[in-house]
Amino acid sequence: MSWLYIFIIVMYLAATASISTRLFHQQGPQHKLAGIFAIVALVAHAFLLNQRILTEPGQDMSITNVASLIAWLITCSMTFASFSLASALLLPMVYGFSAMVILIQWLLPTHHVMYVQMEPALISHITIALLAYGCLVIAFLYALQLSYINYRLKHRQASLLHSSLPPLMRVESVLFKLLLIGTIMLSLSLISGFFFLDNMLKSQIHKTVLSCIAWVLYVTVLIGHHKFGWRGKPVVASTIAGAMLLTLAYFGSRFVKEVILGRF
Repeated sequence: MSWLYIFIIVMYLAATASISTRLFHQQGPQHKLAGIFAIVALVAHAFLLNQRILTEPGQDMSITNVASLIAWLITCSMTFASFSLASALLLPMVYGFSAMVILIQWLLPTHHVMYVQMEPALISHITIALLAYGCLVIAFLYALQLSYINYRLKHRQASLLHSSLPPLMRVESVLFKLLLIGTIMLSLSLISGFFFLDNMLKSQIHKTVLSCIAWVLYVTVLIGHHKFGWRGKPVVASTIAGAMLLTLAYFGSRFVKEVILGRF
């Protein structure tokens, strides 16, 4: 199985290099070559997830497997979105991150087997939560891109006019669409959790509180943009803060239990 991890990492790094070498070139990066490497990596990554998660005792939803699944969802979304949306600036970060997650999954394997085939409500909650988190992490990436383009415009860097970077307003429009979709899914995730999970206000209280704070941040940003025309730094800062809160909620305690304490 080690060869599969190495193969996926090499493919993601090849995609990263294909994009990065001509990222700010006037003709733009090598999208076709990078796309080929990325799609091959995604197919192999999907096969690996199938092998790691779908086990005989049940579904192995360990922190490394969940992180790998989310990385696959984000990478898949960003790769296919790049064919219609100018997001080349984000792709090296996405592919590099996926390669790092695969490396961690290989070197630090953890296990958390659960059986959810007979619990459709739990399956729905997990699916919505993963999609919400993936969507809002992509929004976080677009917020970084928005901040970078805005910085270059303010410093009047003429090279921006000849690069393959997308227009500022287009990136901002995509960002708010992602925030809206992600916030709706996060709302559904929280509601389904309160209805179908018994430990939302018990052992999972820290996750619930952090997720609710993130939800308040996202809703405030969306209302502020719609009612008062908020944009720029407040939106970027809130989007980044929300993604960090959700990351702490989803992975914080599990990282300590499964990775740190699990090694001793």
